[in-house]
Amino acid sequence: MKTHRVARVAKVIREVASETILFKLRDPRIHMTTVLRAEVSGDLQHAKVYVSVMGTEAEEKETLRALNHASGVVQAGLADRMKTRFLPVITFYIDRGVKKSLEVSRLIQEALAAGKKEEPVEETQDTVEPDSASDRIED
Repeated sequence: MKTHRVARVAKVIREVASETILFKLRDPRIHMTTVLRAEVSGDLQHAKVYVSVMGTEAEEKETLRALNHASGVVQAGLADRMKTRFLPVITFYIDRGVKKSLEVSRLIQEALAAGKKEEPVEETQDTVEPDSASDRIED
């Protein structure tokens, strides 16, 4: 039962963080950010929110600093949605999984393209010689 509650709280935190970043935060330091997931401790005291930032590494760091600075705004939005005794303390983290998967996909595409260039496909016509034994039909 406890894990079900933790999962529900994590879902609400992810939704609130996403809505807050998209609609309420007007910080120019926050670049194209997507909230990927939220992890909540078993005692519901701490929450880690993982985000993906499309941009350079410097923009990622700048966005992460701005998000952690604005975590109080996210917690205020969370207080409106959750009626619990304690609110989790939210900390933002960069999740580089999306960028890594895009990089792996790009490398696979490059390898496939390089493989096609190195091995030209020969167009040969395979003709089947009729076998005299198979042409006869015996009743």
